[in-house]
Amino acid sequence: MLADPISNLRRPPHAVATYDALLRDTAVALTAAGIDNVRFEARLLLSKASGLSIESLIAHGRDEAPAVTIGALRALTARRVLREPMAHILGEREFWGLPFKVTPDVLVPRPDSETVIEAALSLMPDKTEPWRILDLGVGSGCLLLTLLREYPNARGTGIDASPAALAVARENAERLGVAARAHLLAGDWREAGWVERLGAPFDLVVSNPPYIASADIAGLMPEVARFEPGLALDGGEDGLDPYRRIAEDHLRILRFFRFHARFGDTIDAEGLAACSARANDLMALSRERIASELL
Repeated sequence: MLADPISNLRRPPHAVATYDALLRDTAVALTAAGIDNVRFEARLLLSKASGLSIESLIAHGRDEAPAVTIGALRALTARRVLREPMAHILGEREFWGLPFKVTPDVLVPRPDSETVIEAALSLMPDKTEPWRILDLGVGSGCLLLTLLREYPNARGTGIDASPAALAVARENAERLGVAARAHLLAGDWREAGWVERLGAPFDLVVSNPPYIASADIAGLMPEVARFEPGLALDGGEDGLDPYRRIAEDHLRILRFFRFHARFGDTIDAEGLAACSARANDLMALSRERIASELL
């Protein structure tokens, strides 16, 4: 029989549990589940369970924690030892210094995707221009909404095939104060006529399209394979189907071709137009680096 990874969080009814003791017990449980950065994650879980900031937990580490906090911490820790993503448990993830609501309906924003923001700022240094920006597969909105914060006169369109993901993006747009400049609509680049609904052309297209080969998804880290939306991961037999589809229509989307995808390589018009013929060469630029973070 497998040991219960949160058994050390079960204390007798009258036992005293300080915040420091709960922190240690949670770290032990996370370690047993094969999770890294256990001290940091334990603090996040205890902060969520107690409603206290991490600074307050440090200052009051020797204080006794109320029973309601112990119960809440046990429930949260049980979710994390099953490898549910921390962003799902906390309900949000920071991206580019901004808080984004996260649910199981969207990919968890990742720091490496910030390279897309960096590239956009480099390509379009004038922040006063009324740029038109398109995000293909908007998800949580982390790319599009961050860019709208950086470009106060820009307007953006984001499409996603998932109505649930669009709902998350709309809420994030409201929370970040850019909803009036963000047009979020249902769309699927696998369907004919998808470009006509966008109101093209755009000055910039960004995207974090599915890029994992279908057969490789099951082998990804549990937080991804078990909990993140397959629609946002599955790029077809070789992981490149979305890139081919975007390549077919790029000349109808962009005013001056600037495309930047999550893997950090800016691709010119000629390069993406040839994507269908040499997609494997294009993806080889960074495929190994992308996949390594998810294994």
